[in-house]
Amino acid sequence: MATMNMIEAIRDALDIKLGDDDNVVVFGEDVGYFGGVFRATDGLQKKYGSNRVFDAPICELGIIGAAVGMGAYGLRPVPEIQFADYILPAFDQIASEAARLRYRSSGEFNAPLTVRAPCGGGIYGGQTHSQSPEALFTHVAGLKTVMPSTPRDAKGLLIAAIEDDDPVIFLEPKRLYNGPFEGYHDRPVTPWSKHPASEVPEGHYRVELGKAAIARAGAEITVLTYGTMVHVAIAAAEATGIDAEVVDLRTLLPLDEEAISQSVAKTGRCMVLHEATRTCGFGAELVSIVQERCFFHLEAPILRITGWDTPYPHAQEWAYFPGAERVAAGLRRAMED
Repeated sequence: MATMNMIEAIRDALDIKLGDDDNVVVFGEDVGYFGGVFRATDGLQKKYGSNRVFDAPICELGIIGAAVGMGAYGLRPVPEIQFADYILPAFDQIASEAARLRYRSSGEFNAPLTVRAPCGGGIYGGQTHSQSPEALFTHVAGLKTVMPSTPRDAKGLLIAAIEDDDPVIFLEPKRLYNGPFEGYHDRPVTPWSKHPASEVPEGHYRVELGKAAIARAGAEITVLTYGTMVHVAIAAAEATGIDAEVVDLRTLLPLDEEAISQSVAKTGRCMVLHEATRTCGFGAELVSIVQERCFFHLEAPILRITGWDTPYPHAQEWAYFPGAERVAAGLRRAMED
């Protein structure tokens, strides 16, 4: 085992796959020589050469279009979009080309690309460096969408994504790169070096796509969440003393509906929590699944806590996304129903 933060775990996964498979290539804006704006690819170009790890022009459509062609040709590209906010110019290539290539070619071609993109807020990045666009991709048939919450999962999920024969959107919460916030704006960052999830197995291992994890066991209410909000939910549960079970979805598509059903059937209450905007967010899908599969187990209405339906505010971002205080208030309200 090794102690790693999330950046180091992601770099380790890329290093392992570049070493294992000559068909893996890593590229994007500032990914090569500079090692990425968050240093996730630091040192990889020097180790594997500029034919395997290289810089791309500032053109997201071109980056993903090239990756689709590489995948069809037999490579396993891992393109990085510098911030998830910048991914929209490439959405047509992702949704219309990568996601449909296997189907439209009757299985003759596929697009085994893994699109890495830092997402979410908490670093005062403003409107164009803080968005959480996961719901856009979970709507597209043919894509897989992943968002880890720990270094251990980040490494195992990224290796599994690169080895998958279908396109994967791999979203990395920037707020977790160096350690999770407790959820309050006046609390310091908890370093990953002091967090149990920083213990990462060395060498190759996979975390299966489509399988959720129980981040905190409980019996009174289920919290369905992912990414940064896993840590916020745990902090809120511990602050209130409510015996909440926190289900870390890890993979949003394919979704582990069985894990969701088992937890809600056990607790009888459910909160859905995410950082992204509320309307048509991924939480709406989770609410529908719980309603369809667990209706007769529910003892109270399903509660949804999310970011606000506004453009991402720079000065007020810690009020924008759910913090532990807002989640704790939601837990108390759910237990009163």
